[in-house]
Amino acid sequence: MFDILMFLFESYFYAGSYPDPDKLSRKLSAAGFEDEDINRALTWLSGLKQLTQADYPAAINNSGARCYADLEVKLVSQEALRFLAFWEQNKMITPVEREMILDRAVALKRENLPLDKVKLIALMVLWNQHHDLDPLIVEDLLTPAESGHLH
Repeated sequence: MFDILMFLFESYFYAGSYPDPDKLSRKLSAAGFEDEDINRALTWLSGLKQLTQADYPAAINNSGARCYADLEVKLVSQEALRFLAFWEQNKMITPVEREMILDRAVALKRENLPLDKVKLIALMVLWNQHHDLDPLIVEDLLTPAESGHLH
C-alpha cells in the first residue's frame, strides 16, 4: 500500500489532488498494482479525505504534552513517535495535524510502524490538508530514515 501512496504523491502532487476513487482504481490497476493493495489504499484514502481540522477540539492546540495510548505505542514505532514530537515542538506540524497523522497510522493496524512509513503518512496528511508544502519539508519526509538518526 505504501508504494501506492508514493505513486499518488509522485504522480499527482503538482496537480493538487488525485482522481476520484473509480478513476484512481483503474489508473492504479493499469500501473500494475494488485487489486487487494488498491482496495486497501482506497479505503485508507477515503478515511484520509474524511479528516478535517474541525473534527478535533480546538483545545488540542493549547494542550500540554501528548501521552500516547497503549494501542498507539504498539502500532507506531518509538522512533516515529519521537519524530512527530520533534516536528510538533518545532512548529512543523500542529497538534491537530499530529492527531491526523496518528489517526491514519493507527488505521493501518500494523505493529511498530517504522519512521519512513509514518513520514509518508505525514506527507499524505499534509498534502490532503492542502498545505503549500515547503520543498524542504517534502524532502525531509521523503528522505529514508537512517538508523541512529535522532529527530
